This record gives sequence, structure tokens and C-alpha cells, in this order.
Amino acid sequence: MQITFASYNIRKAVGLDRRRDPERILSVLREIDADVVALQEADRRFGRRMSALPLDAIHTSTDYVPVPLSMKPDSLGWHGNALLVRKGIELLDAAPVPLPVLEPRGAVRADLALDGTRFRVVGMHLDLSGLRRRLQVRSVLSHVEDCGQPMPTVLMGDLNEWSAHGGCFREFQAPWQVLSSGRSFPSRRPLALLDRIIVSEQWAVRGTKVHHSPLSAIGSDHLPVFAALELPKK
Repeated sequence: MQITFASYNIRKAVGLDRRRDPERILSVLREIDADVVALQEADRRFGRRMSALPLDAIHTSTDYVPVPLSMKPDSLGWHGNALLVRKGIELLDAAPVPLPVLEPRGAVRADLALDGTRFRVVGMHLDLSGLRRRLQVRSVLSHVEDCGQPMPTVLMGDLNEWSAHGGCFREFQAPWQVLSSGRSFPSRRPLALLDRIIVSEQWAVRGTKVHHSPLSAIGSDHLPVFAALELPKK
């Protein structure tokens, strides 16, 4: 069974042209066409923390359903972190993941099922501080371990880690595998691999990439990253 995953920091749908354009972000999501998408900076930061993407537009113009995680009626995610799953994927459970923070950061988890196969996804946006990032990764791994039933797991998001292999990546010991989809930041001329996908040992990696298109190059300061993963037959 092959399942595709993507992570995208949409910067509240404000592009490099300084225009807030939710439809442009939705178009990029349709270009990527992943089964599960983790979004960062999906909600506006102040006031009612409204979703940067109209909820009705997600339902009517994409094949996605938002995972219900928000504590606010107009928001899409938790501290800006949101998960979208393709229609037909069953939601079993979902919860925010507590992180040690000094600034508004967060992580979210969803347990999903497709054709009877269960898997777990965590979307996250980590701190700018290196020490804080390592503590946050430990919190995410501890949360996953405490979930009870083990499942094939995918962790993804904007890790804010400029080191290719050090820093918070040292927390991902075997059998976790940190994938290198490619440079995703800044979007016009990518230099850093800030956006990452990390997988548990059950997954076979069939392909990874950075999604670089005319729309994604201007839609946010980050490019989306993508991975095609496969689980063995039962």
C-alpha cells in the first residue's frame, strides 16, 4: 500500500508578493496531490486566529478533510499546525501534542486508517532555539511512544533546523529515518532543508522531492516537501 505525504509552511497564505492568497495555496495543494498534508502557519496569529484557508473552500475545491484539532471555532489547526487528509481516509483519533515552548509553536497528531491499515501522523513546527528544538523533538517522540498501540508513523513539518544532520536530528535514533527531500527555504532560491519528513521503520521509501512550481515559488517563503511511502501487505 502506497501513501503519499507532504508538509508545507504556508506562512498564513501570504506570498512573496505580500498578497494573502488562499486560493493560490489551495492550487499548490492540488498540484502536490498528497494523501496526507501537514500545514504550518495555517492560522492567523492574532485576534480570532482565523484559518488562513477558508474551511468551506477546502471542502469544496479540494479532496481534503481537515482533521478537527482546533480549540477555536474559526481556526484550522493548533498553534497554526493543521492536518489535511484525503477523503476516504478514516480518522481514528486526533490530539494536540504538548511541547515546551517560549513562543507560539506546536505539534498535532492523528491516527488514521486506509483500507484497514492503520498509521499515525504528527505535524510540527519547531522553535528557533536549538536547545528548545531538541526538547520539543523529545516531547514528540515521548508522545508517540505513550500513545499505546504502536503504528507505522510519519513525523513531518518545519523543523527550523539548519544543520543537515546535527542539532535536533540527533534525537532521531534508529530505527527512525530522517528523509532528505531537498532544499525548501527560501522558496525563490532554496538554500536550507528546514522542512523534513521522518519515518518509522515500517515504511519503505519510494520517493521524496521538493515541490517547486511557479505557484509554490511565490505562494510562501517555504516550498512543500513530499514523500511517497509504502507499507508491506498484511
